[in-house]
Amino acid sequence: MTLSVAGLRVAIVNWRDPWHPAAGGAERYAWEIARRLAAGGGRVRYVTCRTPGRPRRERVDGVEFIRLGGRFTVYPLVLLWMLTRRRAFDAVIDCQNGIPFFTPLVLPRSLPVFCVIHHVHDQQFGLYFPAWLAWIGRILEGPVAGWTYRRHACVVVSLSTRRALRDRLGWRMPAYVVPNGHSNAVDAVAVDTAARDAPVLVCVSRLVPHKRVERVVNLADRLRLRWPGLRVHIVGDGPESSALAEVVASRGLAGVVTLHGFVPEETKVSLVAAADLHLSTSRGEGWGLSVVEAAALGVPTVAHDVEGLREAVRDGRTGWLVRDGEDLADVAERALKELDDPARRREMAAACAHWAAQFDWARTASRVEALIAAAVRAGSASSGDDRAHVVSRYGDDQPEVVEGPVRDLMLRDRAVREIRPATPIERLLGRPDERSH
Repeated sequence: MTLSVAGLRVAIVNWRDPWHPAAGGAERYAWEIARRLAAGGGRVRYVTCRTPGRPRRERVDGVEFIRLGGRFTVYPLVLLWMLTRRRAFDAVIDCQNGIPFFTPLVLPRSLPVFCVIHHVHDQQFGLYFPAWLAWIGRILEGPVAGWTYRRHACVVVSLSTRRALRDRLGWRMPAYVVPNGHSNAVDAVAVDTAARDAPVLVCVSRLVPHKRVERVVNLADRLRLRWPGLRVHIVGDGPESSALAEVVASRGLAGVVTLHGFVPEETKVSLVAAADLHLSTSRGEGWGLSVVEAAALGVPTVAHDVEGLREAVRDGRTGWLVRDGEDLADVAERALKELDDPARRREMAAACAHWAAQFDWARTASRVEALIAAAVRAGSASSGDDRAHVVSRYGDDQPEVVEGPVRDLMLRDRAVREIRPATPIERLLGRPDERSH
């Protein structure tokens, strides 16, 4: 059964586009899917807020961009735009960045809608908004959105996010797992990190409150006593950049910590590839794109044992997780001591590269494409069975992992000769694990 979006009209609504100054992993996810759906013959419109320096409408890589409104006004303007074109689409990808766009309220009931969710924001609203507005955000994200999308389905980037939807938001609609891919713009120059007298650490992150990048500065302050030549690179920009610069200066860390701000992709890759360790201090992620991009360069990560990151980091194999009661600097120091052993360093680098190779944007887009095409054909994004399954088709020796409308169509068409529930790792990777047999 071929599942393609060729000829289908798909709308992708997302808070920002990939060129927005505050764009992050959510924008990368939406864009990588959009341009690949367009390359596969889909008629794709990406509806988003205005971006400084970009026109209201333009076409990039076959994707038509429509930019409406600002930070908050984009929501009602997108709904109005969708209402006036409610029959102009075959499927909609509605991306949630704190709160979704609630597109089912203005679309035909039979039109398949997928709500893409990277992570649950309920614990973050209070970091950015006053108490009354944070309360409204939690109500919109939780019960209001749960009711709005009840007849549709979600696409989540990790098993952690899927559990958070159930446990923290109480959402009960189907949630299909499609993780991020990754790609590095350039090949990194090989660096003999084992020959250095002092370690080099790197943190790639947006500088926003919930990322807690100040913890990297605290770590540098402690570890410089152990390694006087320590160097720490912080790559990324955001509203916390000025405060972070003040902390670095006040502690006399200007010779230890370098705040690079936003840099070109080639520079970012080179900085990460030259590091001994990558650090992630976030209080929770949907997945951890920067972790997997570092792993692709053979660089392990030290991260807190929180949602998303506990999946992106394979503890003891591709990095180290900081458990409750542990200190980030202590775990990083332990990791650096392990990496002093050349054999252990090579082992970690190989494991990192192997793990990162399991994820790429082409595979991510292919899984979303199959869900969209099956939903259009079935007439719904939803499913009565919320599990993922490993199936073997008649006449095909290669089993595959499917869920939702893709699996339902196979069963309806009687194309399946064997079926079993997928394991968690199979659901994440989207393919069978031979060890499960």
